[in-house]
Amino acid sequence: MKNTLAFLEDKIKENTSIVLGLSGGPDSMCLFHMLLQFKNKKNITIICAHVNHNVRSESDSEEQFVRRLAKENNCIFETTKLDFKTKKNFEKIARQERYAFFNKIVDKYQVHYLLTAHHGDDLIETILMHLTRGSNLKGYAGFKKTTVYPHYELVRPLIYMTKGEILNYCQTNNIEYCVDKSNESDAHTRNRFRKNILPFLKEENQNVHQKFLKFSEELEQVEDYLEKTTKIALTNVNDFDKVNLHEFNKLDLLMKKRVVEYILKEEYQEDIYLLNDKHINAILKMCSSLKPNSRIELPLKKTIVREYNNLYFYNKGLKSCQEYIVEDYLKYSDNEEFIKLADSDIEKSNYIIRLDSKEIVLPLRVRTRKEKDTMQVKNLKGTKKIKDIFIDEKVPKVRRDTYPIIVDKNDTILWLPGLKKSKFDKNKDEFYDIIYKYVISEEKKNEKK
Repeated sequence: MKNTLAFLEDKIKENTSIVLGLSGGPDSMCLFHMLLQFKNKKNITIICAHVNHNVRSESDSEEQFVRRLAKENNCIFETTKLDFKTKKNFEKIARQERYAFFNKIVDKYQVHYLLTAHHGDDLIETILMHLTRGSNLKGYAGFKKTTVYPHYELVRPLIYMTKGEILNYCQTNNIEYCVDKSNESDAHTRNRFRKNILPFLKEENQNVHQKFLKFSEELEQVEDYLEKTTKIALTNVNDFDKVNLHEFNKLDLLMKKRVVEYILKEEYQEDIYLLNDKHINAILKMCSSLKPNSRIELPLKKTIVREYNNLYFYNKGLKSCQEYIVEDYLKYSDNEEFIKLADSDIEKSNYIIRLDSKEIVLPLRVRTRKEKDTMQVKNLKGTKKIKDIFIDEKVPKVRRDTYPIIVDKNDTILWLPGLKKSKFDKNKDEFYDIIYKYVISEEKKNEKK
């Protein structure tokens, strides 16, 4: 308890506001009571955020209980009531809904701290569950005392305390709280760990929660170091839309795996759970293989393709013959955009085109390639097939079907951005009244200015 109070004393500054996730159970009521000690001392504003899960008969009465306590202690009260149409993935969905609500309240009141009542026993259970199910280094560390997000900090002050210490605190201070009987059910994995594993560990060492906290913190330090090292490795091997396998294969196995995981996480975002170690190992095997060309099919119609010394991520869900009108600005993909300029000092660059509106038919469009596409390349006689330009410029096969091509209303090809310009491109000393810039990623923007 002393560690928790000292942590709160140091963390919570004077004249600040905090959001507290207040369920009404012993854990959150213990934390609420502690925070009330700081309320007048530090002139803090407490916003009690309660989630009514609406799955038990007691849910509404628990909401009223928490609402009353907030009012009696001059705290702001906010609540939401969930509506579960299915019990499938209940724990996961409930957690997502809770934090979506908490984030909403944090934004509403513009606070810097969100406090939850996760305690030392919760940390043990989380670590053991992740070890049993399988995870990565970050997962095996459980959760942190504090997690910093862009606009606020998630704080878990009770991480120093056990469930027994929390219950003793509530009893000593005559704190009312609600009891969720579902926490006794063996239907939930966490409850089975709580009832069967934790008592054994505490018999071996009554302060075992402190050992798990130290274990968690040391893993966090290792993970932070590896995260920084991974980002450095990424800058060395990742070039816009491809991985340089010559550089990638110089890395040790751990760093190769982390680089692949990082790239996949960026691509899959919330759908990353669809991938597992089998996919990672298959990609690593392909990278080290002597076969120059190969591919691996991934979930959601995505593909990893190896072409000689480069590795590409290909989304088969992208349709060919995409077409957009180019006006003042167009974001063509996550990494590509077209910007209309008033002028530019750059004289020669395949990333800049200057046009005379009288020689073309507006509006300009960007599309993907079609069969038998040709272009009258600047400073060359006759026409050249787009297919041949792609081959000459070593554009990967998987990239060719999505590569942007600038055409006019008559479908005359004016520009292969970054590769070739047509005879319609004007030199800086000639007349032109249209100028566009092709930008690839932030790094490329700086390079091409």
